[in-house]
Amino acid sequence: MSAATDALEAVLRAPDSAPRPARQRARQMLSVAWPVALLVAVAGAVRFVGLDAVGFNSDEAVYAGTAASLAGDRSLEQFFPVFRAHPVLFQTLVAGVEQTLGADSDWVARAVAAVVGIAAVLVTFALGRRLYGHGAGLIAGLFLAVMPYHVVVSRQVLLDGLMTLFVTVALSCIVRYAESGRAAWMFAAGSAMGLAFLAKETAVVVLGGLFAFFALTPWVTVRLRHVVAGLVPFAVLAAVHPLSQALAGKATAGSNYLVYQLFRPENHPMTFYASVVPWAVGILVLAAAIVGLVWLRRESTWRERLLLCWAGFPIVFFTIWPVRGYQYLLPIAPVVAVLAGRTVSRLVTLRALQGRRRAARAAVIAVATILAVSLAIPTAQQISPSSTGSFLAGTGGVPGGREAGQWVAEEVPANAHLLTIGPSMANILQYYGHRKVYGLSVSPNPEVRNPTYTPVRNPDRALRRGELQYLVWDSYSAGRSPSFSAKLRSLVDKYNGVPVYSGIVGSGTKEPVIVIYAVWPDP
Repeated sequence: MSAATDALEAVLRAPDSAPRPARQRARQMLSVAWPVALLVAVAGAVRFVGLDAVGFNSDEAVYAGTAASLAGDRSLEQFFPVFRAHPVLFQTLVAGVEQTLGADSDWVARAVAAVVGIAAVLVTFALGRRLYGHGAGLIAGLFLAVMPYHVVVSRQVLLDGLMTLFVTVALSCIVRYAESGRAAWMFAAGSAMGLAFLAKETAVVVLGGLFAFFALTPWVTVRLRHVVAGLVPFAVLAAVHPLSQALAGKATAGSNYLVYQLFRPENHPMTFYASVVPWAVGILVLAAAIVGLVWLRRESTWRERLLLCWAGFPIVFFTIWPVRGYQYLLPIAPVVAVLAGRTVSRLVTLRALQGRRRAARAAVIAVATILAVSLAIPTAQQISPSSTGSFLAGTGGVPGGREAGQWVAEEVPANAHLLTIGPSMANILQYYGHRKVYGLSVSPNPEVRNPTYTPVRNPDRALRRGELQYLVWDSYSAGRSPSFSAKLRSLVDKYNGVPVYSGIVGSGTKEPVIVIYAVWPDP
């Protein structure tokens, strides 16, 4: 064995072989490339497997419908106009990919979101590596690759995935600015934040954390001209959204939605995020991040303060904000992953492992694997098609919704109108069924109503006049709005509703999750 090794070394040292520095660089590049390639493979596997097993949920239907409208689909433009509530950067990206591929499907639209999610994993790896070293970066990337919170959201046609990607890029640029003090990095951060705003305007919230960081960290010098260098590209890019609406004559769409968001009633209690997000990011991973902050507190620098401000401000803001959505805190996921990666990578400094290189490396790999598995198991459970008749908005597609919409497209007359319990199922049926669908729970009061939706002010009169021909009951909306579910069932009874479609999902439900009734007024 020794002789073979000596012979190999002799060959490598031969005059006609590559120079030693070149071989070292190649080996170093390979040592970096294969773990990153593995990260991409893992992140891609959990994001692409069974990607279109279940149809869109309400938000996905809206954004996919907007993308279709941008691509020139006239059949959906009447239901999903280009200018609704949010900027359209992500929708434009989806439309561009669909036009390039010549394919318009659930899988293609979600694949765009999945690729964005994989890109976020790579950016998180780069961020962790910059802050705490190569090992910490790889572990942080691994955690985000299999984290239920990020995986579930990045498998959906939602705006938050792209917004989180650009927000994390901006955070990486701020790190480089804090290290170098160069205005170019502040300009890059402002540009990334502008793109994040164009993905979803709630990205602006993280700027509060950035301002808090600079205010609380006087030893990180920030010059006024550097602030201007960051704010100018942000302002220019952010202005694209309102300017495009104004030029299209749709300026009131954005302002009406802003008023609605400011004054709409609370949709979840203040404890919503505290009860949901820790499990979504992983209890053990979150604990590792917190333990590291305490354990390594004597080594704390501006880096930890930046990460805490970056994540802390959105947590406080959205907890107080009355409108709370499952995916709103997604930008904190990379921060949690990086802090947890830092903790695990520093296990090598434990006194019991000092001087024992192999044992220290094994300990880090073992702990990282245990934490990754603790994330991967719930992720696998959540991305599996649900067989229940209830779900939390934002956590995945709606089982049975696509099938019901396709039935509507094939069996319901083109000029027919339908009434559902709420606008969520209405969006799904409109997307797949290409029929006008109203929501019973949409308030006639414009001050508390999403301006996108049209209320049915008097359902009884609409049914008597034959303006509505079908009533749709679904278990998902019924669970959230039992009073409106009861109202719709009373209308079914009053107007001689006959079930013409029943949707049952999986083998775990005996009762249908979606029932469509044809109704006729009394003669």
